[in-house]
Amino acid sequence: MSVPLHFLATLQEDLQAARDRDPAARSLAEVALGYPGVHAVWVYRLAHRMWQRPGLQLPARLISQLSRAFTGIEIHPGARLGRRLFIDHGMGVVIGETAEVGDDVVLFHGSTLGGKSMRHGKRHPTVGDGVVVGAGAKILGPVWIGAGAQIGANAVVIHDVPAGAIAVGVPAQIRQRPAAAPFDAEIDDPAIYI
Repeated sequence: MSVPLHFLATLQEDLQAARDRDPAARSLAEVALGYPGVHAVWVYRLAHRMWQRPGLQLPARLISQLSRAFTGIEIHPGARLGRRLFIDHGMGVVIGETAEVGDDVVLFHGSTLGGKSMRHGKRHPTVGDGVVVGAGAKILGPVWIGAGAQIGANAVVIHDVPAGAIAVGVPAQIRQRPAAAPFDAEIDDPAIYI
């Protein structure tokens, strides 16, 4: 079975995204060999391809659980993850079956994209492009997180968050960033509001 070139290109993008977003990363080799967030995303991408084929859903789930055992990151193979997802540190991250994650998203350790009901159907969040989810944050239910939003560390989000907003606290409250101000990681860390 050959691996399509676009699949390999996607894996390379994941690797580069981690290298670009983590100031502690010194090389692509270090990221490829020592970053569990990257490993979990790579295994997810394989499991997700399997999940979409009849008869391969059970093996896909088993592979995802094996990845969980090795990385501490649980990503259901039915979730839909965009390009260049970076899971920093990773331990304790959970992404549920009906979660949808856009491109260029960053998830920090202990964050959850989870459900709050046991019903079938859409029960996990939809996260837009460029969203940053702080350490320990919980985004629960079929809520929508707009592009460029930031979720503060340990926030509990149970309602939609508009694009570009900052959500902090338990339950999360919305704080708008000035529209003209560009994002500055030194100043705009959502954890500063907690």
